[in-house]
Amino acid sequence: MIARRLMFQGTGSDVGKSLIVAGLARAYRKRGLAVTPFKPQNMSNNAAVTADGGEIGRAQALQARAAGLAPSVHMNPVLLKPQSDVGSQVVVQGRVVGTAKAREYQAWKPKLRAAVLESFATLAAAADLVLVEGAGSPAEINLRANDIANMGFARAVDCPVVLIGDIDRGGVIAQIAGTKAVLDADDAALIRGFIVNKFRGDPTLFEAGMRDIETYSGWPALGLIPYFADAALLPAEDSVPHQRFMPSGKNRPLKIVTPVLPHIANFDDLDPLAAEPNINFMMMRHGTPLPGDADLIILPGSKATRADMDALVAEGWDIDIKAHVRRGGKVLGLCGGFQLLGRRIADPDGIEGAPGETLGLGLLDVETVLGGDKALLAVAGHDTADGAPFKGYEMHIGQTYGPDCMCPMHRLDDGRVEGARSASGLVAGTYVHGLFADDHQRRAWITSLGGNGSDLAYEDQIERTLDGLATHLETHLDLDLLLSLAK
Repeated sequence: MIARRLMFQGTGSDVGKSLIVAGLARAYRKRGLAVTPFKPQNMSNNAAVTADGGEIGRAQALQARAAGLAPSVHMNPVLLKPQSDVGSQVVVQGRVVGTAKAREYQAWKPKLRAAVLESFATLAAAADLVLVEGAGSPAEINLRANDIANMGFARAVDCPVVLIGDIDRGGVIAQIAGTKAVLDADDAALIRGFIVNKFRGDPTLFEAGMRDIETYSGWPALGLIPYFADAALLPAEDSVPHQRFMPSGKNRPLKIVTPVLPHIANFDDLDPLAAEPNINFMMMRHGTPLPGDADLIILPGSKATRADMDALVAEGWDIDIKAHVRRGGKVLGLCGGFQLLGRRIADPDGIEGAPGETLGLGLLDVETVLGGDKALLAVAGHDTADGAPFKGYEMHIGQTYGPDCMCPMHRLDDGRVEGARSASGLVAGTYVHGLFADDHQRRAWITSLGGNGSDLAYEDQIERTLDGLATHLETHLDLDLLLSLAK
């Protein structure tokens, strides 16, 4: 089987490429096609563990789910996980191969092209249709040499392209016409048409705008997609959505807050809490104190734990968190957040930056040494305090040890114990991601905080939202036409 392929590129980041690919994957799957998603290169600290024991971007895991597939490392063969403003950890076909600064990474691309093409060929051999997602924008022509994410990939496999513009951010006519103006003629020839995404209001008011884009670009209009509000119910790809900084319900009985640190990772762990009708969930921006009336403070994952500890202190959030515990408030650390709760974080080999060590919050009598192989595995087990079951995954480098590990949070089905609790029971930490997506575990936490669990079935909500997204796209795009453009 040799799959047809169609690539979706954007006029910029966050124009909706990931969700459009997810929605189309679900829609074409419902039509009986074997569909697979593919993103040659992604940059994100939101990652997922794959069935074959690696990691890929969270968006590709969601797209795989939409297509009815288990996530595979081949769906996102190159994943960049930022550790600073200028450098990233480089993951190739699911495994960490090193770190590179932005300029150094440009020299890596020719070597990475072989892995990208190998992964694409592997997926294409077992599918009817490969839906390819670009990264950033092909208009970034300063990065065109050795490109593996957009037109460089499309040219290498002769893949037709659909360009997506975002009207919600303004200037969409210039976005698309400007992209045409700067593209190499052979690159531009691969674009079969454009989509305008995230439209609000009366679509008849933009009919002339669509015609203007056609005139200036020379590409045909393939559709005007209205804003899909339920997108907020799906995991975000690589940046904290704006609505997460807003209270989810001021009058709800429980308040849970999370400080957003510079290198926050896997923050989709928190999405199920934002969806709970009885929780006022808030993510706190830089420069904002943590509220004193929170029932629970959650420290999320981090891609650079020591740097985030420094940032936490600089914000004064360490003072807020310790005061919260003195008042009898609870704190939970997830993965990197678990490491922050300990007495010390040591990085003798310079895995996350310059070698050294950093003092933690000291709320758990544990310490962490970064190093060794990265743990990437699905896990399941029970909470040691209340017996509530859970399913999740581990994704971390380093070992955490100390007296409070003798009071673990979890007993895993493979016999291991995991995590730690303070003697007071107010502070806990775990390396397990995805806890709150498990309805049993989430309801147990809500009960422990004195609240009432709802009937929210989180995974069912994700499925309903993907179905709704597919219907939304079918309503506003000609899926037969799009399929005819695939090659």
